[in-house]
Parts: sequence; structure tokens; C-alpha cells
Amino acid sequence: MGHLSAENVSVAFAGLKALSSVTLDITPGHISGLIGPNGAGKTTLVNVLTGFQAATEGAVKLDGTPLGGLKPHQVRRRGIARTFQGGRLFRDLAVIDNLEVTGVGLGMSRRAAVAEAEAMLEWIGISPLGARIAGTLPYTDERRVAIGRALMGRPAYILLDEPAAGMSSHEAADLSALVRRIARDLGCGVLIIEHNVGLVLGLCDHIVVLDSGAVIEEGTPAAIRGSERVRHAYMGTAAEAGLPVVEALQ
Repeated sequence: MGHLSAENVSVAFAGLKALSSVTLDITPGHISGLIGPNGAGKTTLVNVLTGFQAATEGAVKLDGTPLGGLKPHQVRRRGIARTFQGGRLFRDLAVIDNLEVTGVGLGMSRRAAVAEAEAMLEWIGISPLGARIAGTLPYTDERRVAIGRALMGRPAYILLDEPAAGMSSHEAADLSALVRRIARDLGCGVLIIEHNVGLVLGLCDHIVVLDSGAVIEEGTPAAIRGSERVRHAYMGTAAEAGLPVVEALQ
């Protein structure tokens, strides 16, 4: 079975290590989670996996082939897609055009891109949004459109950076159902990076926990729930922000 992997990846900014020898595997059809307190290095790792940030040490490999030196669009064409924390939609374009532009950028004809964009909106369940200008969408709809755009061209892997941010519990449950369908029906390998620890624990097969740029724990949701190291890493964050993180780890 193929997989996307970070192997002993380190990243240093001005001598400060943002990541220290991080290893992580994403496999087709499975949902992996990446959690950790603010500043743990989660987004930096996603940036390395998708070509937005070069590793100082270590390598990113796709089915054993190193991806070092590839630009983000080249990584995307190899079947590795992502979303961003801020959505990053083309705000002046209609929703359907956001998806179509991506399809054309991936080498589809315009006709094929329109057909896939329409099918993708239908599959996600947001066809009525197709004609809406992306900049007018509510935050949660913007997230779903961003996921649809990332799924154009049927990538083998999709990395979702904080997709549930700002969502109500009901909206987060809908998102979880969509992520399960992406893995099950499309066979996609999913990495979900989230502050919503409860969502990750309920959704993922395997979870990696970062703190201060290093992996402090990894394993099944049950193993993460039972980890004193994870609880300790989150205690200060939870107390400061009043977040129900520690309750989620019970």
C-alpha cells in the first residue's frame, strides 16, 4: 500500500527549531489526526508535506519517492491536496468557478473541469451554493467549499488545516460525516489538524500529538485519551483559554 510520509523532518527558523525529527504516515482510505497546543508546529508540518516550506532536515516521501524541492503546485499535481486555516477562496469568484479554476489548473479541459466541479458540489451536498460569490459565504460554508476545491482532480491525500474552527457542535458533526465519506468513498488518505480534540478522537484511526515541535505521543484514540503526556501538554492551554480539551481526553 502506498503512503505519504514525513521522515525525521526538522525545520529551523533563524536557528529556532519549529519541528524536531517528526515522523508521520498518511495512508489511503484512513483518517489520521494531528493535534497539539498552539505553537506546537502543526501547520509548519502541513506546509512541509505540501511544498510550502522546505525541511531543514529529513524528507517527505510519496510511495517512497522524495518530494524535496517540488513547488506546491507540483506537489498538488502528484495527488496531495490541502485546505488552509483561512479558507483562501477566490473571494470575487462564484463557488462553482473556485472549483473550476482548480480543475483547469490541474490540467483538465474547461468542460471537464465544469463537469467535475458540478459533480463535486453535488457530492458534498452544497450544489445550491454554486452561483454564490465565494466572498459572501458564511464561514462554515466557506470551509465546505474549500474542501470541495481541494478534492478536485481526485487527490490521493487531503490535509485539512483546522476545518472545524468556529463551527457549532452540529456543524462539526456534519463535517465529521463528510470527512468519513472522503476516506471511505473516495479512498483518500486524510490528515486532519484540529484544535477540536473531541472531534479528532471520534474521527481518526491514528493520532499524532505534537508539542514544541516534537512528537510526544501517537497511537489510537484510546491511547491518546489515556496519555499523561498529552494531558500535561494541554493542561496549561486548556486552563488559559477555558477550553474543554482535558474533558475531551477523559
